[in-house]
Parts: sequence; structure tokens; C-alpha cells
Amino acid sequence: MNATDARRDLYALVKRAEDDGVTTLIHRMGSKRDDRVLLAPLDRFPAARKADAFPSWALSAAQKDFGTLVSQAASGQPQVLRRNTTPIAVLLPADPHTSTPSPDPAAPSGAAPAGGAVNSQGQQNRESAQRRLATLGDAIGSVLTTGPADGPTFGLPGLDATVGGLQPGRLTLVAAAPSVGGSLLGLAAARTTALADHRTVLYAASGPNRDDVFRRILSAETGGDYPRLKQGHLTAHEQDVARQLVQAGDVLLIDDGSNLTAEDIAETAPHMEGLALVVVDRLQAAHSARLPLSGNRLPDASQILSTLARTLHVPVLAVIDSDDPTLLSLLDADVLLTLTTTDPGRVQVTVAERDFGVIGSAYLRPDLLHARFADAEAAPAAGTGSEEWRLHTTPEERELADAALPYTSGAQKGLPSALTHLLAALRTALAAGDQAAIDELATSLAQAAAAPPQMPDTAEGRRLAAALHAYNAPAPAGATAQPSAPESARPAAASGAVSDADEEVRRDDDDGLVPGDEEDEPETAVFPALRILKDSVTRSKMHPVPVIRLEDREDGPWPLISEDMDGEPRWVHPDVTSTRVAHTRENGKRVRRDQLDVPASFGDGVLCLIDRNGSFPSACSAVPLAPNKLLHTGPLDAFDKTKAGIYQIDIPDWDYPGMPHPLGRLIDRPDDQGRVWVTTPHIKQLERLHREGHLTAPVTIHDSWTGKANESLFKPFYTAAREARTELIQAGGEPYKNYKTRLSIALRLLWPKRPSQRSPFWRPDWRMSMVAEASVRHWLNAFKAVQEGHTLVALRNVDAAIFWTPDETPPGTYRLGTGFGQVKAKFIEPGEFIPEGDD
Repeated sequence: MNATDARRDLYALVKRAEDDGVTTLIHRMGSKRDDRVLLAPLDRFPAARKADAFPSWALSAAQKDFGTLVSQAASGQPQVLRRNTTPIAVLLPADPHTSTPSPDPAAPSGAAPAGGAVNSQGQQNRESAQRRLATLGDAIGSVLTTGPADGPTFGLPGLDATVGGLQPGRLTLVAAAPSVGGSLLGLAAARTTALADHRTVLYAASGPNRDDVFRRILSAETGGDYPRLKQGHLTAHEQDVARQLVQAGDVLLIDDGSNLTAEDIAETAPHMEGLALVVVDRLQAAHSARLPLSGNRLPDASQILSTLARTLHVPVLAVIDSDDPTLLSLLDADVLLTLTTTDPGRVQVTVAERDFGVIGSAYLRPDLLHARFADAEAAPAAGTGSEEWRLHTTPEERELADAALPYTSGAQKGLPSALTHLLAALRTALAAGDQAAIDELATSLAQAAAAPPQMPDTAEGRRLAAALHAYNAPAPAGATAQPSAPESARPAAASGAVSDADEEVRRDDDDGLVPGDEEDEPETAVFPALRILKDSVTRSKMHPVPVIRLEDREDGPWPLISEDMDGEPRWVHPDVTSTRVAHTRENGKRVRRDQLDVPASFGDGVLCLIDRNGSFPSACSAVPLAPNKLLHTGPLDAFDKTKAGIYQIDIPDWDYPGMPHPLGRLIDRPDDQGRVWVTTPHIKQLERLHREGHLTAPVTIHDSWTGKANESLFKPFYTAAREARTELIQAGGEPYKNYKTRLSIALRLLWPKRPSQRSPFWRPDWRMSMVAEASVRHWLNAFKAVQEGHTLVALRNVDAAIFWTPDETPPGTYRLGTGFGQVKAKFIEPGEFIPEGDD
């Protein structure tokens, strides 16, 4: 479109950019040059939203001087268009070379590149970008500079010493499983660079929104409890610090725009003056239609981020919520920091470089309550550790690990890379007390010790040579073997380190299903749960749609549904101290369990553990579902009881003492407007709480996808499961165990996560409504007990509650028994670990 037509239609073009995300190419013929610009939505250039960052014009003024704005934008100076005072679109240069910064941002203006310059194709085209060639003298000069590197750091001395700072031109990837704290490491680098070093940081937030980021910074800076800050409760000191952060935070710019892509980040960064660091929080391993930085799009995204780092000569730090080696190998990272939990109070950070593999490790102490890490002392150094450490190692292994440290950390060079990797693996296995891994390394270590390479002629080299020789030497006659660890302290051979596998904390793409689960049980099965569930659905007169077609799953309501919609509470009373402790079961498996310390202000008493029977099948008795497809019904003035589906609402305020929020963990994942999607059971729960006066405002439904409601779709399944339980629980043993297994599989097949998993169902709304119904019933039972004066200590999942009871009597609001909806009660003293499952 030419500039004349664009001037005439400016209001319509801006409306298309604002509402539909349409970008328009505009050209203007001049006497000396042809200007080309893009009229683009703000999502293409989020930095335009920052006040006074770029020239801005009201639409009426922009239309009057449109030709001048086009010329300025084409020259590389973005022009922001606004409605009154609100930015709504932006004019950007259409030709990349007009806005690309110098390849050497550090060079003074007008300085000739070292070693001369040639264009990228070797042609004398004055418009082609020139490539900078460095002489060997330039390279040596940068390597031999005295003093520490001035690149961004994490502000954690132990980790910074191992990593060597975040180097310009390199993509560093922080890899950690969910809940380990990978995002907080990205935040630490951003905080240190922006708030301590006063250098500009672009924080691209694909996971948290800007409010989450600010609360985490405030929590880390003040030591205030992050959960409390999320509820908006700030002390006077925290309010003062918040105001100081606002004043000093102009150098920390957050882009939390919707549909954030790597291309968006690469387009925004060049326009930020003095940019010192780019943080991307986060890349999501599981595919999500709502998150471009997820799933199979990550390899391409990592290449774009790596190119951005090299082009701008700035460090780019990206966080990914997975430590899967197969996935990480597909990403274009120069440096990889992998976080793993080694024991309840420490996280190991293993540092690896693309060309050298593992070069060292550091240890951090997680302080997740305050959204930060602190340096932790390393695992007991070989030969100097505690008695438990010694029980899992030999003196030769400990000395070899000690002698290897200068080389595995990168402080000393001169070893073959294969030997360096092997010694690094030994140190990691010793740090974790992983006897199985140590045993697996023994053969390779023996071979390396039998034919060692030439060692550097240094004190470190001679010590390592002696340690390898000692490792390979036969034990002297009559030598006493190392005492073995007691069986209770030894890791299970099959699992090694402490495992949380039995706690059913699964990733969103892990549904616990395996191929073959979708097949009907044989006629002789104790409880053919899947056949009964299928029959329950097909018997309905509402003609249910049990499977949404593959081609429809990326649109409509389906990408909006997530595991967070279960609303499960994961709450501990704010006055109670909860600690994760190691526990060894009778079968030798090591797991982690909660240990709760109750304050003296609670008075005398014991912990009453409530375990609710059959929460999921019990919820099937009357869960509100839409058997047919969900239709887009948009904003609603009020909840319609004849409908069921999913609803977008504001998170209601909740300040009832001694009770968690009724939406459970849903409140931890709001969108950038503070809203969440919920299923019908939670809408009905909030409506009830408002009627009873516990919520001050009614529920506001901003968007919805609904269908005609039915509460009896799973009722036949519930009835059959209840009757079978009554019989099988008396028999116990394998029949009852098989019953529970088949019951769980059938309900998980309502929403299989992996495309390769076959199933007679694919209804995420059915699955999450059923889980939400169980969660709501669990919460309401606990709420009744609290209303009657009982003290709730902890509430989690859909079946576990812990009360403080002075007289060893469970709250009367629960029915004791073995039937669905009834509970088992157990009493333990405070300070003892909280048993689960097979404990």
C-alpha cells in the first residue's frame, strides 16, 4: 500500500492491527529513496508499550504528518501510534538493514572494525551488511585482559565462579524439572544485572506475567513470603522496598505479551539501548497451542535466541522446564546449567559447555518461600565428609574425586575430554551418594587407571596421577573391607537416590498411561473398569461425544484446558513449619515425606491425618458435565445452572482464617489480567460461598465455552465401582490392588496426553471436571470442620487433610469407614513424618 492510501485509511489499518494482529506494508516514493515501513500491532514490538521509549503520536497528529513518520520509521526510528494516551500500533522499518545495530556494539561510533571489513557475500554492495573480521591480536587481547570478566552474573559467588559469568554472544540454557527452581535462577541474573549493576535487562516472560515477576523480585529482595505477597499483603518495609524498586527498575523491562515468540524477542532486543542481558522465562517442554515457546517449536526458537546473542553480542539466558537429555540435545545452547535436587536442602547445578561437556558443578540452597537461591557448601568433599558419606565410598574413590576437581571444574587443562567426563561423573555420583552409579563407573575408571594418559607436570597433575595409580592398585593382603551402609540407609538398587515417584507429581504431558491400557479388560477381570465406563457413556440418551476429532483439538476451548484446573489445594497453615525429610520404606525404597512442626500456640494435641476413600470415583456420582461439544458462549451475566463447561473468571479475594483459597493451586497461574479458567464444579462452589456470605462479590464470568449440563453421565460407573469396592476391600490382596489400578486407568483415559496413546475417550473437560469435583468436595468437608472450630494444619490433593486435635478425636464433619466418601483417621505426634500410601 502506498503512503497516500495508508494516510487516508490510517484509522482502519490501525484498527486491523489492534483487533486482528494484521501487519501492513507501506511504501513511499521519494526523490532520493523509496521508504518502506510496517504498520504493526504492538505484539510485534512490545517495547513500544513503554512510556516515552520512542516517539509517539496521537492518530490525528500521525495522519497529518504521516509522510514524515514513514520517513523516520524507515530510517530505523520506530514511531508509536496511540489512541489518546494508550499505545495501539507502531511503525517499524520494513528493511532489516535499516534497523540492525552495528555488529560490534562496543566499538565507538565511526571506528573501523579490527582487521578491516568485507560484506557478507564478498561483493561491493554498499547496502549489504559488512562482516567484522578479528585479528589474532584482537582475540589474544580479549583473553589476556586482567581482572574478572564484567559480564552479567547470578549474584551467587559459588555458581558464578563455576560458570565464569554470562558471556556476551552465548546462549546459556538453565534446565530444571518443574518445581526445582529454574525460573528463579533466571530471575537472579536479572535482579543482579538490573538492580545491583544498573544495566539494562530484557525479561521475556512466557510463563509468569509481569505481576508474578515483580512479586518474586520483591520477595527475594525483602525476604517476604512469596505466597503472602501474592495475596497483596505487604508490610510497611515491603511497601517501601516496592517503591524503591519501581524507581530503580527502569532498566528491567518485562515483555509478558500474549503469544510471545522468539522472533518477537529478537525484534525487540535491538531497539533497547545499552542492553546487557536477555532472560527468557521460560521454554515449556510440553506442547501448548497457547505458548509458541513450547513443544516441537523449541529447537527453532533456540536457534533464533542463539543468533540473537551472537548478533547483538549480549548474553541470552533461557530457562526450560525439563532436564530431559534427549530434548536438551536438540536445543542450540552454548552453555547448559542443569539443576537437580540432591537432598532436601540443596540443588546441584552441573555446568556443561557445547564443546567440552561437563566442566564443573556448584551447589545452591533453595529458598523457594522467598523466590531465591543462596550459595550452599558443596557436598562433603571426598575424604572429608560425614560418616554417611564415607559409608558409600572407598578412600581411593574419595581421593580420586578430590584430585580430579581442578580439572572437572575447568580451573586446570590438559586432560583428554573422555577422562574429564568420566571423573566429573564420579564426583556427581559421590555427591548424590548414588551407589548404583558409582558401581557402574567402576569398570571405566579401572580401565582409565590401568592405562592413564600423560599427566600435566604440575602439582595437580602429579596428584591426579597418584590417585589413579592408587585406585588401580590391588588391595593389600589382610586389608579390611569398607563397612557397608545399613540396609535402611542404602539406596534401593533400582532407584538410587531418593525418589518422589510415588507422590503422583506428574508433568502435564505425563498421564501415567502405557500402550495397551486402552484395551478392554478380559471377561475374567476382577473389575472391568474401562468397559463399565464406556457402557456408562454410551447408555446416555444425550448422545455424548466421547472423542474430539484430532483436527479440532488445536482450536476452540481445548487449548484452554490444563491440569491446573483441578484446583487441588497444596496448603500448609502459615504458622506451621513443613519440612521434606527422607524416609525408607520396608521394601528399601527411599522416598520423601512431610514433617510438620506445630507452634506452641496451638496448645496440647496431636496431628489427625484424614485420608478420604475413593475421591475420584466418588466424584463421578454427580459431576456436572457437557456430554456434547462445547460452544463459545462468551461473557455471561450470571452462571446458568443448566449449562456446564469451562469459564474464565477473576480470582476472588479470600481471607477466611485457617483455610486455603477455594480455587487451590489455580490461583498460582493467572493470565496477565489476573484471570483463570475453571470448570463447572468450581463455579458452583464459588456461587455457594457467595450465597453464604463468605465471598463479598459474585463471580464475574468474562468468557465461557459451555453445553447442556448432565450430572448423571458417570453415575452407572460410580454405582458399579462402589459395589465392587464393598466386596473387594474385604478380600484385600491382589484382587483389591488390581481393582484400584483398573479404576485409575479408566479415569485417566478420559484425557490421554500423548498423541501416541490410544483411547476410547478424548475429553479434557470431562477429566478435569471430575477431578475438580473431587477437589471441591474435599475442600468443603475441611471448611465445615474449620467452621465448627477445628484447626486445619494442612490440606492437599483431593483426599488428604491434617487437623490439630487435642483429644485424639477426628472432626465430626467426617464419616469414618471404608466406603466412598468416608475417611480413615490416624494420629501421630508433631515432628513425626507424615506417612503416605505404602508407608
